[in-house]
Amino acid sequence: MTNGSKDELLSFYQNSGEVKNKKIYLFLKRSIDIIGSAIGLIVLGFLFLIVSILIKIEDPKGEIFFKQVRVGKNGKEFYIYKFRSMITNAEKELNKLLQYNEVDGAMFKMKEDPRVTKIGKFIRKTSIDELPQLFNVLKGEMSLVGPRPPLPREVEEYTPYDKQRLLVTPGCTGLWQVSGRSNVSFNEMVELDLKYIRDRSFFYDLKIIIKTIRVMLYSKDAY
Repeated sequence: MTNGSKDELLSFYQNSGEVKNKKIYLFLKRSIDIIGSAIGLIVLGFLFLIVSILIKIEDPKGEIFFKQVRVGKNGKEFYIYKFRSMITNAEKELNKLLQYNEVDGAMFKMKEDPRVTKIGKFIRKTSIDELPQLFNVLKGEMSLVGPRPPLPREVEEYTPYDKQRLLVTPGCTGLWQVSGRSNVSFNEMVELDLKYIRDRSFFYDLKIIIKTIRVMLYSKDAY
């Protein structure tokens, strides 16, 4: 991100009133992130083991976890962790599928993506593939709630307006995920993220977390 773009974003952020009176909220948010991710990793340990075994059974030579460079707060890059839900050479196969992208804007989504494995379809449907991101939360690279961290190639297509998503720490879940997820367009996702940035609070985060649990159990929108 260039200094000019960053200055523009910070100006928006300050003018929106988000910088003021947020110290207590940010302290509570980080405390909950640490406690929540630590408890989650302990409680879900058995589930991690089962999913790891199933991934290995389907593809013994493949890795259990998948890491990928993402863009976080203020454009800082980091590795995001997931359970591997695709074939091992999925990234190399992406260029062949770009013409089948089912969403507009700087994002790729394909409902019947041929790169997804059998176990991958299940863990993506239930969002179990996202659980290793609790490690990212514990490290401070992500938060439990916030805008989803984009890929570097997606950020290259961002307008200065879109880059406002990068003003805050990215999250495992957010307003987009509980508002339709794969059925929401890129522009709608940006607007939802900016609404979250403007309105975020302790109780807003709690509300999104509760909705996320409900979506994970009953939603048919994930793919």
